[in-house]
Amino acid sequence: MHIDKDLVAASATPLVLGILADGESYGYAIVKRVNELSGGRMQWTDGMLYPLLHRLERLGYVEASWGTSDAGRRRKHYAITQAGRETLADRQQQWSVVADALKQVWQDVQRPPAVAEGWA
Repeated sequence: MHIDKDLVAASATPLVLGILADGESYGYAIVKRVNELSGGRMQWTDGMLYPLLHRLERLGYVEASWGTSDAGRRRKHYAITQAGRETLADRQQQWSVVADALKQVWQDVQRPPAVAEGWA
C-alpha cells in the first residue's frame, strides 16, 4: 500500500515525538520502529527522517547527543524535551479530533443515504 506523502508528512512529527517519549533513540532505530508500528506499511528513509529530526531539534522539541553503539560506532541519540512533550500532547489532541471526524464520515459513507424529508 502506498501512503500519500502529505499524510506521511502530517504524521511524522507526532510519530517521532511519540517514539522518543518512550525513551531516547537514534535514527535507524526510529525508522525501524515506524516500520514495526505500521506493520511494514510505512517505509521511512534516512533522507526523510534526518531533516525532520534536525527541524525538531531547532524547534527545541528534541535534544541530540553523541553516543557509542555496542559495536563501537559513534551515533547521534535523540531525546524528547519538555517542549517536545507539550507539543506531543497538543498534537495528540489535534489528531483525536481529526480521527473522530474521519471515523464519523466513513461510518456515514457506509450507511445508505437517508432520504431527505419532502424529497421522496
